[in-house]
Amino acid sequence: MTTSEFATYIAGLPRVLAGAATLFRDSEGRVLLVEPNYREGWTLPGGTVESDDGETPRQGARRETAEEIGLDRELGPLLAVDWVHKAGWPPLVAYLYDGGVLADEDFAAIRLQEEELLSWRLVAPGDLAAYLPGTSGPRVLAALDVLASGAGTAELENGQRVA
Repeated sequence: MTTSEFATYIAGLPRVLAGAATLFRDSEGRVLLVEPNYREGWTLPGGTVESDDGETPRQGARRETAEEIGLDRELGPLLAVDWVHKAGWPPLVAYLYDGGVLADEDFAAIRLQEEELLSWRLVAPGDLAAYLPGTSGPRVLAALDVLASGAGTAELENGQRVA
């Protein structure tokens, strides 16, 4: 196969986007959320996986977290993988990693990326649905269930567990 034929073949393959985020909690079980300045609502620290540059989802979650809130740390286990598909968009595979329980000094060390973020806050699990739209809320709740139960990674489609 020539270089041109290979490029044509690759261009014809289905496109899938990848995103990765980190789930941090405090000692009371509240979840750290960030408020982006480029859209309404709240989200977890994280973003696009730079797969064209060879970045893995775990590396992407760590990089995005360090860039967005200034905390660069090893991530824990993969808590959830969510296949998200909306009409008119390519599918997104969303990876969610455990960032652990942060101490007060960790929260004091948070430095927001001002180009993208307005603020951060801690939200109780019961209030997450009011802050996290679409599939994000159910994804985070599934990840919290994994942490509570000790079960393996949650496999989701559009935020819902796959039977």
